[in-house]
Amino acid sequence: MDDGTRWIELDGAVNARDLGGLPTADGRTTRRARVLRSDNLQDLSVADVRLLLDDYGLKNVIDLRSDAEVHLEGAGPLTRVSAVTVHQLSLFPEGGRHTDVAADTVDVDRVLPWQERPARGPETDRPAGHYLGYLNDRGDSIVAALRVMTRTDGASLVHCAAGKDRTGVVCALALDVAGVTREAIVADYAQTGERLEAVLRRLRASDTYAADLDSRPADSHRPHAAIMEKLLARVDEQFGGTIGWLSGHGWTADDTDALRTRFLS
Repeated sequence: MDDGTRWIELDGAVNARDLGGLPTADGRTTRRARVLRSDNLQDLSVADVRLLLDDYGLKNVIDLRSDAEVHLEGAGPLTRVSAVTVHQLSLFPEGGRHTDVAADTVDVDRVLPWQERPARGPETDRPAGHYLGYLNDRGDSIVAALRVMTRTDGASLVHCAAGKDRTGVVCALALDVAGVTREAIVADYAQTGERLEAVLRRLRASDTYAADLDSRPADSHRPHAAIMEKLLARVDEQFGGTIGWLSGHGWTADDTDALRTRFLS
């Protein structure tokens, strides 16, 4: 499966693709229709839902957005499909002053916790630092997301708003555990760049995200390969690798074996 055939063409999402067909260091490949990744699913059409259910056997959605984002964007069509379970696994601390949002008084300024991250250091260092924040803040959500991929039937679809940062980190960690080559992990992360303009158009159409997007330079949104390379290098240096980090959050050897069995052909 080449990069072109990994894209999933949908009416209501622009950054959806299958994590199947990626090479491992020991010469194997990841299986098709096991784990999918995408941008926001709010606009899926009836035909999109049927395609995901029938062609991919979708059973689980891993939603990495904050509670406030979910409230503002509303329930997407997959939440109304009885065969699909939605797992809400925010990568930001919930209940703090920026995410503890009353149902009738949502303040967009409090919805996007990444706005408070300090903008220091070289351009490619900043996102990698933000990504480490996901690991520091919500190890529980990341482990839970990987277990959904591993221990449930059918395909799982991981998404956030753009399908770039939060989704990119969780998918990269899962692929690293599966033994996918670092080159392929980094290339999958950077592949969102092919659809970035369409992603940004979608998000700018939402009051939830438009102001934040317009407040930053255009290139700051691009998923440069160097960003993921830096993240994985830092995980190696600080934790002895992805499995080392996961082990500190309750992940077991059985989990690793189960993930590899599920992912690999």
